[in-house]
Amino acid sequence: MHLKLKSLKNGPVIRNRLRLPHPVKTDVRICVICPPDSKYADSARAAGATLVGEDEIFNAVKDGRIEFDRCICQTDSLAKLNKAGIARILGPRGLMPSAKLGTVVKDPSLAIKDLVGGAEYRERLGVVRMAIGQLGFTPEEMQRNIKAYIEAVKKDIGQLSDRINKELVEVVLSSTNAPGFPLNGDFRDLKSSITPRDLSSA
Repeated sequence: MHLKLKSLKNGPVIRNRLRLPHPVKTDVRICVICPPDSKYADSARAAGATLVGEDEIFNAVKDGRIEFDRCICQTDSLAKLNKAGIARILGPRGLMPSAKLGTVVKDPSLAIKDLVGGAEYRERLGVVRMAIGQLGFTPEEMQRNIKAYIEAVKKDIGQLSDRINKELVEVVLSSTNAPGFPLNGDFRDLKSSITPRDLSSA
């Protein structure tokens, strides 16, 4: 789904992360940077982290082996992470832990649950894009995901300064390799909307 915004060219961009009611991708490999012999390392492994540690992860990243999709940093390891000099590698890939995005935390095991099935979105050239469904999803599941996504972006817009004017002007839905079609962005009630059965057979 593509959300087109009316926005200043060089102004601040919308950026956040969202766990949809029906996650699109759940096979996420999560890396946790924390002292390897700490209680946080044990709880992170128990919560499903695929990589846990410090120096061995830093060295792997420098060697070009980035075998994870998300990265969380425990607050005690933040100084060591910054000193490791891997921000220039992880940053462009959107993998660098950040307190703003909720990936620098005291207890990584609590953040892992949100990351599994969660996804980041970021405004680029006035458009915010995010995968909101799969072919196997029911119309009701798609509806709930679309509503959650649009409401999250609208909330982000509402939290900007009053001097910064952003406006949602177009909503476009498309499959991965097909033309998109615009939606009007309205959520009708169940009485006036097309039935899921008719939508499935359309």
